[in-house]
Amino acid sequence: MKVGFIGVGVMGSAMLLNLKKKGFEVSYYARNYEKTKDKLQGVKYYPSIKDLTIANDVIITIVGYPSDVEEVYYKEGNIIDNLRKGKIVIDMTTSSPKLAKRIYQDVKKKGGFSLDAPVTGGDKGAIEGTLVIFVGGDKKAYEKCLPVFKGMGTTILYTGEAGSGQHSKLANQISIAGAISGMAETISYAKKAGLEVAPLIEVWSKGSAGSWQMQNLGPKALVNDFRPGFYIKHFIKDMNLAIDEAKENNLDLKMLTTVRDMFEELSKLGYDECGTQALIDYYNRKS
Repeated sequence: MKVGFIGVGVMGSAMLLNLKKKGFEVSYYARNYEKTKDKLQGVKYYPSIKDLTIANDVIITIVGYPSDVEEVYYKEGNIIDNLRKGKIVIDMTTSSPKLAKRIYQDVKKKGGFSLDAPVTGGDKGAIEGTLVIFVGGDKKAYEKCLPVFKGMGTTILYTGEAGSGQHSKLANQISIAGAISGMAETISYAKKAGLEVAPLIEVWSKGSAGSWQMQNLGPKALVNDFRPGFYIKHFIKDMNLAIDEAKENNLDLKMLTTVRDMFEELSKLGYDECGTQALIDYYNRKS
């Protein structure tokens, strides 16, 4: 099975390389080949989306924003215009459920199959091949692509019709917002109380206050290590998508809205390229 990637940033490049290690014939397209050629040395490069789409059985996209997804699927030289019968497209970007449904319908008209399969687990999960993957769309295409998903992750869940993968990921992001704000407030409180925080993070992580955010990002937040595993700018995008979807269902997500506002305040101060653990600085700045 030939697998082509569009989107080879921190996540996409790691996922591609894991598939290569598993024996898949992989290739990629990137706007700027010079920026990617060293980290993807030995991987076949296609100079256009058209060429990549024609050459591969499965086309995986993992880009930044819904607008980027629209561009690669619908703008000049796009995926859908060059799709052939029987090919499978998998969008692994965290994006709009409505856009996922639109892509599904348009791919179906071309005789292809579409899956929306956003991931969670951060750069660590992408590098180690331990991602959690939520998959919506065509069930037969999901079953055919299961070996591909298993090459990138360890927990793969088929969630139902097109768009359900995206809804599942947005629900996941709501939980992350609560966990990361809880982590930041916990550490800020402990510091103000004069406690030695590092050993406490280890203990909190093993008890009922434990979370992936506390265990993995707590130690980084404590020492102001804001190198990104997951960019603040992308988390804001995810939270806004969830808030917009919730409004359409008459659901008021108060916690998520508050956390989104905190991150947007940091964004205005230049934190977009920082990891989400930089939320600790929201409290540091107000101390």
